[in-house]
Amino acid sequence: MQKKTLITSLTTVFVLGTAPMAFAAGDATQGLWIYFGIAIACGFGIGVAALGTGLGMGNAINGALQGTARNPEAGGKIMTTMIIGLALIESLCIYALLICLLMVFKIPAFDVFIEKALH
Repeated sequence: MQKKTLITSLTTVFVLGTAPMAFAAGDATQGLWIYFGIAIACGFGIGVAALGTGLGMGNAINGALQGTARNPEAGGKIMTTMIIGLALIESLCIYALLICLLMVFKIPAFDVFIEKALH
């Protein structure tokens, strides 16, 4: 239980620590922190999504294998239900990937960063 509490607290500190970057305002160099925050948040978001879907898929496969071991005649129905469930779980990770890609492609090119910083 302590490991879960530690991970939760570190995640909270990380998210709250990077939140001010999203609200950076002022001159051009401070505004660039917004894009840095987007890049960090997207990387963190897809990592959490992959972790969550990996754990969910592992639990689903574990349950299907235990069910098949207990009742081998129901293996076909269990397999079909498991495949549908895995597809639904995987769609959540794909949605997170799409959101991250949309956010990352909102970041302008590096030459725009330099131009804003110099002017």
